[in-house]
Amino acid sequence: MEITGRTILISGGSSGLGAACVRRLVSHGANVVIADLSEAGKTLAESLGSQAVFAPTDVTSEADVQQAIALAEQRFGGLHGALACAGILQAERIVGRDGAASLAAFQRVINVNLIGTFNVVRLAAEAISKQSPGPDGERGVMVMTSSVAAEEGQIGQAAYSASKGGVASMTLPLARDLARYGIRVVSIAPGVFETPMMASAPEAVRKSLAEQIPFPQRLGQPDEFAALVQHAFENVMLNGAVLRIDGAMRMGPR
Repeated sequence: MEITGRTILISGGSSGLGAACVRRLVSHGANVVIADLSEAGKTLAESLGSQAVFAPTDVTSEADVQQAIALAEQRFGGLHGALACAGILQAERIVGRDGAASLAAFQRVINVNLIGTFNVVRLAAEAISKQSPGPDGERGVMVMTSSVAAEEGQIGQAAYSASKGGVASMTLPLARDLARYGIRVVSIAPGVFETPMMASAPEAVRKSLAEQIPFPQRLGQPDEFAALVQHAFENVMLNGAVLRIDGAMRMGPR
């Protein structure tokens, strides 16, 4: 899909990896709807001018996502793609000092990371399916965010790994389902990247994580993730795939 002049909804676009994607896609001519709960998205949109707009969005809310899509249609005339980048972290051992892990915490992670992703995809796909087809009959693209934790979850990551594993596992079924509408579906599984969360981690933790990456032996930069997102939108033969971007990292138990 040619992204210049196209409109892409980005959930979780206010900071971190999502914000890097907002900046890159706008710089290459796309219109972007930043769908996020954080008001930082409003400041980001204002800094980017007329190609970006902020929509306060809880990805688990059907009404919120519908409103973000409606804003895309009203402001830019339609929707051509979606990047599901909203997510939360949670770490807890199954049996800890205070007893069994919290069921409510597990449910919250699944609700935001997995169900929230599906909510964005299903509603965006409906809107995109109404577009006129372009070359190869393509109408649009969905990019979802998984994680290397889907395959190598560490101790305490049961909830996070389950949520990101779910995203990876539904990539192919969604691609097959939406093929009739000319909509591609791709997931990206990042390793450890320089994000606001990682910036607040102790230096010993950051060093330990970097040492687990064979090459380059450093944390990933958000724009490196965004570059792969851009390629996923642009390369029509990428479909039904989960793409790792991790410097050959394979996470250990802790």
